[in-house]
Amino acid sequence: MKRFFVLIIAFAMAFSVSNLSAQSILSPDGDLKFTFKLNEGVPTYSVEYKQAPVILDSRLGFYLNGAEDLLDGFTVLSSEQSTFDETWEPVWGEEIAIRNHYNELLVHLEQQATERKMDIRIRLFDDGYGLRYEFPRQDGLTYFTVKEERTEFALTGDHRAFWMPGDYDTQEYDYFDSRLSEMGAIAADHVSGNASTTRFSDWGVQTALTMKSDEGIYITLHEAALVDYSCMHLLYNPDTKVFTSWLTPDAIGNKAYMQTPAKTPWRTAVITDDARELLASRLTLNLNEPCALEDTSWIKPVKYMGVWWELITNKSTWAYANEGNVKLDLVDFAALKPNGTHGATNDNVKRYIDFASKYGFDQLLVEGWNIGWEDWFGQHKDYVFDFVTPYPDFDLPELQKYANERGMRLMMHHETSASIRNYERHMDKAYQFMVDNGYNSVKSGYVGNIFPRGEYHYGQLMNNHYLYAIKKAAEYKIMVNAHEAVRPTGLCRTYPNLIGNESARGTEYQSFGGNHPHHVTILPFTRLQGGPMDYTPGIFRMDISSFVPSHNSKVLSTLANQLALYVTLYSPLQMAADMPEHYEQYIDAFQFIVDVPVEWSESRYLAAEPGDYVVIARKDKNSESWFVGGVTDDNARTMPLSFDFLDANKEYVATVYADAKDADYATNPEAYVIYKGKVTSKSATEIKMARGGGFAISIVEATPADKGIKKLKKK
Repeated sequence: MKRFFVLIIAFAMAFSVSNLSAQSILSPDGDLKFTFKLNEGVPTYSVEYKQAPVILDSRLGFYLNGAEDLLDGFTVLSSEQSTFDETWEPVWGEEIAIRNHYNELLVHLEQQATERKMDIRIRLFDDGYGLRYEFPRQDGLTYFTVKEERTEFALTGDHRAFWMPGDYDTQEYDYFDSRLSEMGAIAADHVSGNASTTRFSDWGVQTALTMKSDEGIYITLHEAALVDYSCMHLLYNPDTKVFTSWLTPDAIGNKAYMQTPAKTPWRTAVITDDARELLASRLTLNLNEPCALEDTSWIKPVKYMGVWWELITNKSTWAYANEGNVKLDLVDFAALKPNGTHGATNDNVKRYIDFASKYGFDQLLVEGWNIGWEDWFGQHKDYVFDFVTPYPDFDLPELQKYANERGMRLMMHHETSASIRNYERHMDKAYQFMVDNGYNSVKSGYVGNIFPRGEYHYGQLMNNHYLYAIKKAAEYKIMVNAHEAVRPTGLCRTYPNLIGNESARGTEYQSFGGNHPHHVTILPFTRLQGGPMDYTPGIFRMDISSFVPSHNSKVLSTLANQLALYVTLYSPLQMAADMPEHYEQYIDAFQFIVDVPVEWSESRYLAAEPGDYVVIARKDKNSESWFVGGVTDDNARTMPLSFDFLDANKEYVATVYADAKDADYATNPEAYVIYKGKVTSKSATEIKMARGGGFAISIVEATPADKGIKKLKKK
């Protein structure tokens, strides 16, 4: 990692206690004002944006188990203010350089009755703030157990919100778009049957939560640097219009176990009056620690295919034999009767390798390659997979050699069945097995209830496990794509071998009834605020019954929309998720997936409105080419597009992949058009997007061979 410029200016504050009880700082550009104050001994804060209130007086503190709460009775001992300004280079990202510029206020508090000390650190950026609690080493507070954290976000109105219900185990919900006051009724109608969801009332929601006020102010609430702590949900009080933190409990109901010196994750809010600035914000990354890895040369973005969609759609199976009561350590393949539908066979994997290598893909994910799939789901047992023993019809050395000879690698799959005891006991052996067999990336999964029993996916124990797995993988120079893990909070800055997460409803749900078309217009404003998502786009055959007759689900998207997702849903790990035979049917459209890179030097956010549309342009890190993607919800719309992001005095050729005139996600999803035209930085056009549709554009510098191509025209 390179730092280009760092400026730190510190100001020691030595005012009297009365002067210190209320303090304000401004963002570097002056638009945001953060005020901390003690209200009769209770720590509170408020935030203004362009001199208008955004967060009203909100309380801070903790309820503790077995000790007096840290809620009131505080005085200010001292405080410091400072300014920090650096530009750092990510290992991978949406641009090659990120500015980290903030003003900081650190307030040292003491609870007079107990003499316990608690610090509040605030970093105020131009686009929002981060706030965290810090507990210095002290005699009066060493070990303590958090019963609940009380961090409030008091809002100014009944905002429009893009939200999903609270849940300790999954984020795989479709998003709701409603007023805050409507959340309770919607949750009662749609999600009250989910036991996990209803544990903390119908008013609980997950972060990242994005809202829009009637005055046009966008607010995204989330957290950053989630380390050794429980994941934060938010509990809404419709009477007071206040969100309060609600942490994921452990098996006995406690929320976190702390030992001083200690600190919490950052509680964050991105605040702006331009939705495009939400997409451009790097606040979450900036609140994480710099890269912890000395050598990152082995970490490379990946474009991959996989034996996956045919499993998700039930065309083939993960298991080698019929399901039954098969103990992993007693598997006798001679006694098992192959089911004839196993997907990870030598011949099938070679078929995928042949296609993927022909079009320049880096890796091929193969799921269902290893023993144990006959008796894993829902059994909630300790010893599940061993992560090193392949099925008899999967010749690993031969297949890896076959892939290497064609310029590719295989990608490993570790389904843990949510048994972390089993995964951790096998982890070193499994990672060494990957190294010995030429793997350098793994997709891990945590499907099912957590073992040890009673723990949740988003509790402190599991969050520590996820980070342990990432650190351990780095020792073996392995990149991790974690599915069913906690939602990301920017830790990929510190550990850039975390190249992907799921942590939201992805393409697989298009096989489970379909994702609402607005889903992909909300994800960039919510889930992707914490880090990239392995969404697995690129489905070209939308009616699944056309190739699996027993299946009745449809992909609720147009083909052009699927292409656009490679630009609008950023990830350094991008999958072409469909099957080779489907891409061969639409090989001219598949060319965009072949061409679009996964490394960017610059990103421009051209048009954006949560729940409605997103249009983004990105520049290839390794060339002068640009790529544009645009998606819409279930409303057709015509999108004006200017090419003013291009270099002046250069001529380019734009290849446009767009919805056909009669395209529609419900009635004609696979109808598209492709056309070309020359463009410059002064060019402009309009592109029509069908319902659930979109467009994708590749833009390359013109050459003498392009002399006959005319200027780009509207279609």
